[in-house]
Amino acid sequence: MGKKSEVIEREEVVIRFSGDSGDGMQLTGTLFSDTAALFGNDLSTFPDYPAEIRAPQGTVGGVSGFQVHLGHSKINTPGDFSDVLVAMNPAAIKANAKWIKPGGTIIYDEGNFTEKNIEKAGYLKDPIAEEKLESYNIIAAPISSMVKEALKDFGLDPKSVLRTKNMFALGMVYWLFERKLSYTENYFEKKFKKNPVMIEANKVALRAGYYYAETIEALNPTYKILPADIAKGTYRNINGNTATAWGFLAAAEKAGLKLFIGSYPITPATGILEELAARKDLGVKSFQAEDEIAGICTSLGASFAGCLAVTSTSGPGLALKSEAIGLAVMAELPIVVVNVQRGGPSTGLPTKTEQADLMQALYGRNGECPVVVIASSTPSDCFHFAFEAAKIALEHMTPVLLLSDSYLANGTEPWRIPEMKDLPKINPPFADPSETPFLPYKRDIYKLARSWAIPGIPGLEHRIGGLEKTFKGTVSYTPENHEEMVMVRAEKVERVANEIPDLEVYGSKSGDLLVVGWGGSYGYLITAVRELIDEGFKVGLVNFNYINPLPKNVKDVFKRFKKIVVCELNMGQFANYLRIKHQEFTYEQINKVQGLPFTVNDIKENCLKMLEA
Repeated sequence: MGKKSEVIEREEVVIRFSGDSGDGMQLTGTLFSDTAALFGNDLSTFPDYPAEIRAPQGTVGGVSGFQVHLGHSKINTPGDFSDVLVAMNPAAIKANAKWIKPGGTIIYDEGNFTEKNIEKAGYLKDPIAEEKLESYNIIAAPISSMVKEALKDFGLDPKSVLRTKNMFALGMVYWLFERKLSYTENYFEKKFKKNPVMIEANKVALRAGYYYAETIEALNPTYKILPADIAKGTYRNINGNTATAWGFLAAAEKAGLKLFIGSYPITPATGILEELAARKDLGVKSFQAEDEIAGICTSLGASFAGCLAVTSTSGPGLALKSEAIGLAVMAELPIVVVNVQRGGPSTGLPTKTEQADLMQALYGRNGECPVVVIASSTPSDCFHFAFEAAKIALEHMTPVLLLSDSYLANGTEPWRIPEMKDLPKINPPFADPSETPFLPYKRDIYKLARSWAIPGIPGLEHRIGGLEKTFKGTVSYTPENHEEMVMVRAEKVERVANEIPDLEVYGSKSGDLLVVGWGGSYGYLITAVRELIDEGFKVGLVNFNYINPLPKNVKDVFKRFKKIVVCELNMGQFANYLRIKHQEFTYEQINKVQGLPFTVNDIKENCLKMLEA
């Protein structure tokens, strides 16, 4: 191996892998992220999938991307612009040209830059010239031809050979950032343990890319990003869907209950169902239903039978589940409905992110039908809020709607695995068969939760269903009783505010501007606010996780700032909700509905205009 001419130490770097959906860019990005995490870097990732299952090859609509932002210090976003772009075809240049930092490095597979592919991507002749990228560090690597040469004696068919070209590209990036190959080689051994030829072929392609990068002067200097200073513990790289599933597993254990999930597969929520279906070893009962309605109705049945019951979906599925959520409210049964949001309406943008469903979560049911609504902020804290959603549902005997989104579901970050002994106990309010007469809707005086009567226990027989009941459990059409029960169900949800934490302000506790977000916008907002504070501005940030009910100290926080701006990936749903709940304040808005998360630059530029005004 030759000597590297120069090594530059960097605080952080952003890399984007991009190509056709069949080029393995998601796997390439995941393997690079895992290696960075094992090295000790903090990181955040953003997988970006095509909306079509199999978009036309070579077109911009078929481009699949994976962006990873890694650093020596705390990383909260996948990054706005990339330092390095790996482009497997011309369409990947077309889709990503505006997202590369000036002077960044572009590595592309020259074998795929054929006249046909250039035309498919919408170029005339030369993508680099037409995008005015000549001043960038351009590496035209013969990736396809070199993997063919490296694997010519392996006896593989041409398609199998070309499937390894993503590993060649990964090897180049490993050399550029001084990363070990061993973690990825171990992955090959596990993935292809029944196919030794594929293990060796992928290893050869990976090393070929690494050594090719070593020989070309254009990839000098290389970069070093030191490990981050993080708390001691056992970490793993985790995405939001997996973290959500694990939060439910932990909650079931702490409650001493079996976990049941009844769901219909829907992008981008399917990963929750898949993860829980794989955990029969932990007693999980999973049911892949024939449709969204069956999914939630089986979960309601499981809740009635005494399980921690969850169902997962996205926006269109939440619409279909609305009647059954109303049944859960009327029956006062604990259930968690996870909505992993995506762009809409209708099928909309099934693989793209958007905070599209807040109003639906709050109000999208018939009648006076309040439910608890909470939202996760980062991929890893999906674990915490899934646990919290289950705890609230079980202890308050109410449905809880947990909002995630496509960005959180598929994005990854390092997560410190908690000790089960450190998680709080969950205490479901089981009915006592010795209390006679049994009153199904007799309530806990603090939470207003009714007791949970499990079927089959003598003395706890009671009516269940969608008709209005009295406190004794008998069907009633009396106007006064209906009004009283409606009021009690609403008050029960409001009393959850007694057990949720106060709103915390990051940055200035009072000042010129309060930046307000909710759910998955957190990473971009905190990064923008941190930079504004470093530049001398009196700016604070609050990011809401508990939405219905809101934390008790909202008014106290809001009144300490001259201006309030609400940032969300929709047309202003949370801003309008705050206008209902806290009319005494004026709310500015920063909104984006492009199927993409915010950029830090989006937030900073708009905040600076408000501060200057």
